[in-house]
Amino acid sequence: MSSPASFESTPAKSGIPHWYPDLLASVTRQIHSGRSKAISAANREMLLSYWAIGNELTQRESAQGWGSKVVTRLSADVRVAFPEARGFSPRNLRYMKSFAEAWPEFPMLQAPLATLPWYHHIALLEKLKSADERLWYAASAIDQGWSRNVLVHQIDTRLHERSGKAITNFKVALPPSESDLAQQSFKDPYVFDFVSMTGKRNEHELEGQLILHVEKFLLELGQGFAFVGRQVRLTISDDEFFADLLFYNFKLRCFVVVELKATAFKPEYLGQINMYMSAVDDLLSHADDQPTIGLLLCKTKNNVVAEYSLRGFSKPIGIAEWESEIVKSLPEEFAATLPSIEELEAELSQDITIETVNQGESP
Repeated sequence: MSSPASFESTPAKSGIPHWYPDLLASVTRQIHSGRSKAISAANREMLLSYWAIGNELTQRESAQGWGSKVVTRLSADVRVAFPEARGFSPRNLRYMKSFAEAWPEFPMLQAPLATLPWYHHIALLEKLKSADERLWYAASAIDQGWSRNVLVHQIDTRLHERSGKAITNFKVALPPSESDLAQQSFKDPYVFDFVSMTGKRNEHELEGQLILHVEKFLLELGQGFAFVGRQVRLTISDDEFFADLLFYNFKLRCFVVVELKATAFKPEYLGQINMYMSAVDDLLSHADDQPTIGLLLCKTKNNVVAEYSLRGFSKPIGIAEWESEIVKSLPEEFAATLPSIEELEAELSQDITIETVNQGESP
């Protein structure tokens, strides 16, 4: 006697219509999209709830005045009322209050703040005072998919202050539609706080450390960079040359040659990297690629000398410093950039002496 129960078997792939892969791909996309929207919507509603709680705490404290005992009592009672709920500890309630105080118009500001996870917001509240900086880091975290730990690292290394600060000739060497994106893709200084250097500070050792920690190196370079090779051989006629590091940037759609120097910037370094860039354009680039960009990383540089040295170069080149640690103790007046070439020329036209100009260049 046969059993009435049966299990439905999965049909063999050979019997499935030819259009089935398209159906599967479409359904998979819909599931991914639906899940992403559901998570985003849930996060947005949670943040709105946290903001509303924090806003009420702020208003009642302002109108009636109360101490920390109220928050502690409120936390205990909420957890009794909602035993399964998490996130209502006294500390988190105080973060909600700080959150509402930091964004008094949060319901109207929703993007990008409303799509950022709560623990990212806590990092922004703890580490930054400026609303503009918080917005900048929030937008960057969403655009580049930073985890909370990466966000904290980028704040600690002051990425906001370094982004787009490399001295370049991009405005004259690249089309306007590309120059701004390229400029924002490079920074100054680069912070290699993950390297372990000896006292010699030579390029070969630095290069080895960067490759050893290539994942962290790519994080410091920024979004879009992919590692291609180290000491890439470029054969020109019968001569061989070796570019220190070669990357491809998928946002800029071009190769990026990185030359490392453990010394101060020298104008002659530009001739070397310019040759490497020309060779990469001829030997490696695809017809659809944008012109190769060069990034010269030096231990130190004189900004004015670097700007003058870039004049006349038709290829896009950036010059920046690298540091093994971020220096946080410098006074603000010493952290300012040196005067631009235009500012110096304006001063020279007013018969300011060379000694005065040199004093103006000194930090």
